Amino acid sequence: MELNENADIDTSQVEDVRGSGRGGGGFGGLPIGGGGLTGIVVTLLLALVGGYFGINQLGDDGGTQTGDNTNLQQECGQADALEQLDCRNVLYVNSIQAYWRPALPESFGKPYQPAKTVIFSNRVSTRCGVADSGVGPFYCPADDKVYIDLTFYQLLAQQLGAPGEFAQPYVLAHEYGHHVQDLLGTEAQVSRARERDPGQANALSVRLELQADCYAGVWAKNATGTTDAQGDKIFKSLTQADIQEGLQTAAKIGDDVLQQRGGGTINPAEFTHGTAKQRQQWFGNGYDKGDPKACDTFAAGAVT
Repeated sequence: MELNENADIDTSQVEDVRGSGRGGGGFGGLPIGGGGLTGIVVTLLLALVGGYFGINQLGDDGGTQTGDNTNLQQECGQADALEQLDCRNVLYVNSIQAYWRPALPESFGKPYQPAKTVIFSNRVSTRCGVADSGVGPFYCPADDKVYIDLTFYQLLAQQLGAPGEFAQPYVLAHEYGHHVQDLLGTEAQVSRARERDPGQANALSVRLELQADCYAGVWAKNATGTTDAQGDKIFKSLTQADIQEGLQTAAKIGDDVLQQRGGGTINPAEFTHGTAKQRQQWFGNGYDKGDPKACDTFAAGAVT
């Protein structure tokens, strides 16, 4: 995977709230007990109930925070911007939204509405509630924003075994998949269905998450065609090895894998995001087809 060093990094698509007084960076904000693998995995399993790597349902309305992108704008305007983690992630966001801007109306006849990504440290207030870094990346449908503490990538690489760089845009593309679901009304339909039939709540959640994985794969297929506002390509290249890193990431965060790492038995009744095999299957399906209409995980027999 090679980004174009000449591509414009549009920092207006993110909100940097890391300096808003909610705590510093690093793993200090992760509620992981002693910091070992077992503690981390248990935290992630608990967070699955709320919104780990998915749509966040935190409960109490935490309001919002005001970001200050001054430092980020300066950093991402430098010649070495692509050597900086946050600037690369801004460019990933730019690419994902550059794809969906024409793709959503072309595929579904609905206009795309941009969503900002909020970069935070330790804790953040959202209209879905107050979250800390232990929740992992999430999308809040109440304020139409993606939230991420960039230290999550360290956890993903060092503790969960997904070190590839393409894991980062895959994570973001998955969250923007939830934004697409929100714009299409899919998320609202699923929420109503879960309220009507609580016994199917987890199964419906799995289908929602797998569809977001599929949308991430669709973006990946089309990523090299995305451009900045001046028409310059954002990606110079995206290789099959990069896609393998995405598939590896999908496997490492399957419900069954996380349950095993947590020291417990595999219980399909508690799955909320799909097994490793399912997550790989639907990311791969999106990539192979390159068409968001191929991501109907709610069709009969689509998820087995």
